[in-house]
Amino acid sequence: MHDGAPPPEADLRSRIAAAGSLLGARESVHRAGLDEARKRCESLRALVADAVDAFHTAAAEAGAPHLRIDVTPLRLDEKHVRAVEFEVRRGRHAGVVTVKSRGDVTLVGPFRSGKTEGPCRTFPWDAEGEICKALGDFLLRFLEEAATP
Repeated sequence: MHDGAPPPEADLRSRIAAAGSLLGARESVHRAGLDEARKRCESLRALVADAVDAFHTAAAEAGAPHLRIDVTPLRLDEKHVRAVEFEVRRGRHAGVVTVKSRGDVTLVGPFRSGKTEGPCRTFPWDAEGEICKALGDFLLRFLEEAATP
């Protein structure tokens, strides 16, 4: 029997769509900053991926081809809706590079999954020299921890 009222699932759909419109409008002003953060994160990921490739080659030539590190694709940050991130990972060992639309880069870790994240170092986007040096230190700490039984 139909009483003229829309089915409950239609009401749920329209309510959630309305929330999407409101939240989308609120967040739309941050799109340009998030687009810039994505570009910067892609650039940092390319640097890291190239360095990890060099690590793989050198480790294999030294007799340890099993020392493999993954560099994940970019994704929306798990904690900050206005940020983009990627990880370096081997097993439970992880490090995260986060680029936020507000204009900073944060290096998180290295740490073991399931443990407290940290340490963290944050830099403004325009501190390219500092970011590059810190990224190298970050990767070296990660590699040492990830390759130690």
